[in-house]
Amino acid sequence: MARSACRRSLLAALLCAAATLAHGKECKGVNFPDQLQVEGSSLALNGLGLRQATAFKVNVYVAALYVAKASADPAAILGSSAPSQLILHFVRNVDADDLTKAWDEGFARNSKPQLPALKERIAQLNGWMADIKTGQRMTFLFKPGAGVQVDVNGVVKGMVKGEDFAKAFLSIWLGASPPNPEIKTGLLGGACG
Repeated sequence: MARSACRRSLLAALLCAAATLAHGKECKGVNFPDQLQVEGSSLALNGLGLRQATAFKVNVYVAALYVAKASADPAAILGSSAPSQLILHFVRNVDADDLTKAWDEGFARNSKPQLPALKERIAQLNGWMADIKTGQRMTFLFKPGAGVQVDVNGVVKGMVKGEDFAKAFLSIWLGASPPNPEIKTGLLGGACG
């Protein structure tokens, strides 16, 4: 009888652990798994950050950053030669013009010296933007030696070439002037929003 109770307890513990692994982490009701398999690479969830806009702190999206090796150091992540992935899960509707404006501002605040070299590639990225509805996602896969693969709501739009572009783009969130400080803190493993 005691053996049977022990087995049930062990089974319950294993099921609880499996459920925790399956659920991963959550921010504002949006769940992300602890790990992803991306093109043969295992990436770990580094953190979740909440993008808030305006003085009224309107929630826009939950960002999830997946990396090959977790780190709280933005320089280590930006300097890594391993693949990484940034997922933006929108919690409100955002039109394409607002997205392109946000990218332009982010590049200007965090990569101003590189803007002349990035100008055409920023225009390429902006050309792929579309109106995004609540619940939709944008995914940016950073491929070493290649650039950033852009996916808008499940449709791969293409690759923006260059590691310089990939670093500058990720710097929008991890650079000195992120859209809001809480998003950077969250993506580096701190509390989400």
